[in-house]
Amino acid sequence: MEIRLEPELAAKVEQWSARTGYPADKLVEEAVASYLAELGEVRAMLERRCSEIENGTAQPLTGEEAYRRLKQSAAQRRKSIA
Repeated sequence: MEIRLEPELAAKVEQWSARTGYPADKLVEEAVASYLAELGEVRAMLERRCSEIENGTAQPLTGEEAYRRLKQSAAQRRKSIA
C-alpha cells in the first residue's frame, strides 16, 4: 500500500524521524495502527452505550445536564490542582 501525505504533514513526519532516529515509514505505520485501535475502542464504547440506552440500563442525558456535569468536573479538577 502506498500513502501520500500533504507536504506539511510529510515534513513533520520527517522531523520526528530525524529527532528520534526512527524510520519515517515506521512512524506512520505506528500512528495509523494507534489511530485505528483507538477508533475501534471508541466505536465499541459508543455501540455499548447505545445498547444500554436501548435496553433501558442507562438513561441519556440532556445537553444541559451533560454541560453541567462537565463544568462541575472541571471545577473539581481545578480545586484539586490549586
